[in-house]
Amino acid sequence: MALLSLLDVYVSFGGPPVLDHLNLQIEEGERVCLLGRNGAGKTTLMRIAAGESAPDTGSVTIPDGVCIARLTQEIPESLPGNVRDIVTSGLRADDHSEDWEKDLRVDDLIARLGLPEDREFNDLSGGLKRRCLLAKALAAKPGLLLLDEPTNHMDLDSILWMEEFLLEQKIPLLFVTHDRAFLRRMANRIIELDRGKLASWSCDYDTYLVRKEELFVAEERQRAAFDKKLGQEEAWSRRSPGARRTKSNARMEALVKMRAQRGALRSVAGSAKMEISEAERSGVRVVEAENIAFAYPGGTPLIRDFSLVLNRGDKVGLIGPNGAGKTTLVKMLLGQLAPTSGVLKFGTKMEVIYFDQMREQIDDDKTVAENLAGDSDTVTVQGRSRHVISYLQDFLFDPSRARSKAKVLSGGERNRLLLARLFTKPANVLVLDEPTNDLDAETLDVLEDILVDYAGTLIMVSHDRAFLDNVVTSTLVFEGDGVVTEHAGGYTDWRNELARIAVAKRTAAVGTATKPVAAKSAASAQPGAKLNNKERKELETLPGKIEQLEAEQAQITVQLGDPEIYKDGGAKAAALQKRLHVAEAEHSEALARWMDLDARKDA
Repeated sequence: MALLSLLDVYVSFGGPPVLDHLNLQIEEGERVCLLGRNGAGKTTLMRIAAGESAPDTGSVTIPDGVCIARLTQEIPESLPGNVRDIVTSGLRADDHSEDWEKDLRVDDLIARLGLPEDREFNDLSGGLKRRCLLAKALAAKPGLLLLDEPTNHMDLDSILWMEEFLLEQKIPLLFVTHDRAFLRRMANRIIELDRGKLASWSCDYDTYLVRKEELFVAEERQRAAFDKKLGQEEAWSRRSPGARRTKSNARMEALVKMRAQRGALRSVAGSAKMEISEAERSGVRVVEAENIAFAYPGGTPLIRDFSLVLNRGDKVGLIGPNGAGKTTLVKMLLGQLAPTSGVLKFGTKMEVIYFDQMREQIDDDKTVAENLAGDSDTVTVQGRSRHVISYLQDFLFDPSRARSKAKVLSGGERNRLLLARLFTKPANVLVLDEPTNDLDAETLDVLEDILVDYAGTLIMVSHDRAFLDNVVTSTLVFEGDGVVTEHAGGYTDWRNELARIAVAKRTAAVGTATKPVAAKSAASAQPGAKLNNKERKELETLPGKIEQLEAEQAQITVQLGDPEIYKDGGAKAAALQKRLHVAEAEHSEALARWMDLDARKDA
């Protein structure tokens, strides 16, 4: 049964259509990811699907009894009531469950999302507000859940919990996200909104990327052939043929249609062209922290005995729960906050720019151009003077958008505007707090590329696992209770390191447990009983078998730490878990057998 059907939906705001007679149907069991460039109309489509707005033409059909709930991209600036009040307000009026069942559902959601039920909503951090709004949406027991950038402002633990919860509950989804790791794990179908048209891809994200590139190449080839044909016909028309009048008239009519067709074509939006204005190189040693700690008066320590050497060119990512102290540590490393104990030493010639996740540096009452350059018509980038409109076009703002008030910008556009503003300022230390929020995949790729090539020092707070893997050279992980550890590589490298440690501990525990078994086996062997030829051969092969089983256990544990294997609903993960248990048993048995034979070999 279709949970949602959109038929011939058309929406225009005066310019080219945002939704151009598109059709969409979502079935039971589908988890559909909606992709598209910033400003393509994704949020408009989500609002229509949720019944919050109506299309200019077309129909939206939702079967009786199907409830659709939506988690919006924007967090309300003010919402009266505490957490429990907000979550309870999500219960449907037509829900005929008993009151105790409703209370139990609210209690369960508050507990699962780790929400402080008595705290006022307006006093929560951005991450806790989003989790509270997610709990409100889930309280309705929706038949279809619409999520618009659900991972924004959420820490990694919350994102991983949300992934597990949504997969476990098997809730049908229509979601928009910039988080590629979330997309890879959650989506079993991808739809893309491009120039008002909707295309459907029944495949995973990586396969979609390949097919999308092939389609783009074919479209460019087809357009080039059309333009060549149009040029030939235009040249013919200028020669004003006089012979065979009837055929000439038909050809002219065909030319008029081709001109109209060419005029109606909408080109693919280009990629952003970003560059960072780099200042004079800083000293080799940027920051050195020695056993620093920090605690607010009367509070528990956020940082304990933390040491770090940050050199020029290092790219460091910070991972940890909301409220763990990531921003506090960044402020200490920048010299904006003094540690309560320990020593901080700073290098020379540091020029810092800071990207804040709430975009508070943007003035909503000013235009996009004024936010960038004030009253001036030009900006200076890498020592070159650029017209403000031309520079904004590099960040995908067309001239009319550049003159709009900043308050009308979408989340992705606000993000691009802040990046455009910051990148005009020369810097050798770049601090980015959640820079990936709301950016589309193409812009993320461009931002990744320039950060990888950036010669300065980068400190970045992010929950985007794929972005961390592609950019940072080391990761600082907030383990809890004020403990911060440093790990080489990105998020996946850290998870793999944890898996290797877990395997080593488990192997050591198994080895300890098998010693009594081996001793008993050796004692039970008859004194002086020599090994036969078969046993001697077995003794020679057992070390290789043991090593192979240990390698297999390590490999399986690493695979279980990869979020992608759960995207099929957990079937592959369950099979791997089963094989891991078998490998552990085989390893224990082989180790005990080797110790038995080794004890007898000199008998």
